[in-house]
Amino acid sequence: MAAKIRKGDKVVVLTGRDKGRTGEVIAVRPSENRALVRGVNIVKRHQRQTAQQEGGIISKEAPIHLSNLALADPKDGKPTRVGFKILENGTKVRIAKRSGAEING
Repeated sequence: MAAKIRKGDKVVVLTGRDKGRTGEVIAVRPSENRALVRGVNIVKRHQRQTAQQEGGIISKEAPIHLSNLALADPKDGKPTRVGFKILENGTKVRIAKRSGAEING
Protein backbone atom coordinates (compact mmCIF):
# COMPACT_ATOMS: atom_id res chain seq x y z
CA MET A 1 0.00 0.00 0.00
CA ALA A 2 1.25 3.47 -0.86
CA ALA A 3 1.89 5.77 2.08
CA LYS A 4 -0.41 8.75 2.44
CA ILE A 5 2.08 10.75 4.54
CA ARG A 6 5.73 10.67 3.54
CA LYS A 7 9.01 12.27 4.59
CA GLY A 8 9.19 15.89 3.42
CA ASP A 9 5.40 16.48 3.39
CA LYS A 10 3.86 19.56 4.99
CA VAL A 11 1.31 18.42 7.57
CA VAL A 12 -1.20 20.02 9.96
CA VAL A 13 -1.74 18.70 13.51
CA LEU A 14 -5.45 17.96 14.10
CA THR A 15 -5.56 17.25 17.85
CA GLY A 16 -3.53 17.59 21.01
CA ARG A 17 -1.54 20.43 22.53
CA ASP A 18 -0.05 21.37 19.14
CA LYS A 19 -3.43 21.52 17.36
CA GLY A 20 -3.34 23.76 14.30
CA ARG A 21 0.48 23.81 14.03
CA THR A 22 2.08 22.93 10.72
CA GLY A 23 5.45 21.38 10.07
CA GLU A 24 7.51 19.21 7.78
CA VAL A 25 7.69 15.46 8.29
CA ILE A 26 11.26 14.51 9.27
CA ALA A 27 10.73 10.74 9.46
CA VAL A 28 7.87 8.24 9.24
CA ARG A 29 7.74 5.06 11.33
CA PRO A 30 5.18 2.85 9.54
CA SER A 31 5.49 -0.05 12.02
CA GLU A 32 4.41 2.27 14.85
CA ASN A 33 1.99 4.39 12.73
CA ARG A 34 3.87 7.48 13.90
CA ALA A 35 5.82 10.36 12.37
CA LEU A 36 8.35 12.96 13.53
CA VAL A 37 7.32 16.49 12.58
CA ARG A 38 9.74 19.42 12.78
CA GLY A 39 8.75 21.85 15.56
CA VAL A 40 5.75 19.80 16.74
CA ASN A 41 5.35 17.71 19.94
CA ILE A 42 8.56 19.06 21.49
CA VAL A 43 9.62 17.25 24.67
CA LYS A 44 12.52 17.84 27.08
CA ARG A 45 14.92 14.95 27.62
CA HIS A 46 17.89 14.55 29.94
CA GLN A 47 21.01 13.79 27.89
CA ARG A 48 24.13 12.21 29.32
CA GLN A 49 27.35 13.77 28.13
CA THR A 50 29.29 11.85 25.48
CA ALA A 51 32.43 12.54 23.48
CA GLN A 52 30.32 13.90 20.61
CA GLN A 53 27.45 15.54 22.49
CA GLU A 54 27.15 17.86 25.45
CA GLY A 55 25.07 16.79 28.43
CA GLY A 56 22.07 18.58 29.93
CA ILE A 57 18.38 18.97 29.17
CA ILE A 58 17.66 19.05 25.45
CA SER A 59 14.44 19.67 23.52
CA LYS A 60 13.58 17.34 20.68
CA GLU A 61 10.60 16.19 18.65
CA ALA A 62 8.68 13.14 19.84
CA PRO A 63 6.75 10.92 17.40
CA ILE A 64 3.09 11.83 16.83
CA HIS A 65 0.42 9.36 15.70
CA LEU A 66 -0.49 9.52 12.00
CA SER A 67 -4.21 9.74 12.84
CA ASN A 68 -3.52 13.13 14.46
CA LEU A 69 -1.93 14.50 11.28
CA ALA A 70 -3.43 15.64 7.99
CA LEU A 71 -1.62 16.65 4.84
CA ALA A 72 -1.62 20.40 4.16
CA ASP A 73 -3.34 21.20 0.85
CA PRO A 74 -0.75 22.45 -1.68
CA LYS A 75 -3.11 25.28 -2.76
CA ASP A 76 -4.28 26.82 0.54
CA GLY A 77 -2.40 24.99 3.32
CA LYS A 78 -5.56 23.74 5.03
CA PRO A 79 -5.85 20.08 6.16
CA THR A 80 -6.96 17.64 3.48
CA ARG A 81 -7.42 13.94 3.00
CA VAL A 82 -5.29 12.08 0.49
CA GLY A 83 -6.50 10.18 -2.55
CA PHE A 84 -4.71 8.32 -5.31
CA LYS A 85 -4.99 8.66 -9.08
CA ILE A 86 -3.36 6.61 -11.83
CA LEU A 87 -2.10 8.74 -14.71
CA GLU A 88 -2.16 7.79 -18.40
CA ASN A 89 1.47 6.64 -18.27
CA GLY A 90 0.60 4.23 -15.45
CA THR A 91 2.19 6.09 -12.54
CA LYS A 92 0.27 6.41 -9.28
CA VAL A 93 0.17 9.92 -7.74
CA ARG A 94 -1.30 11.33 -4.54
CA ILE A 95 -3.99 13.99 -4.87
CA ALA A 96 -5.53 16.33 -2.28
CA LYS A 97 -9.24 15.52 -1.85
CA ARG A 98 -9.97 19.17 -0.92
CA SER A 99 -8.69 20.83 -4.10
CA GLY A 100 -7.86 17.94 -6.42
CA ALA A 101 -4.27 19.20 -6.68
CA GLU A 102 -1.45 16.74 -7.22
CA ILE A 103 0.88 16.30 -4.24
CA ASN A 104 4.56 16.42 -5.13
CA GLY A 105 6.95 14.06 -3.42
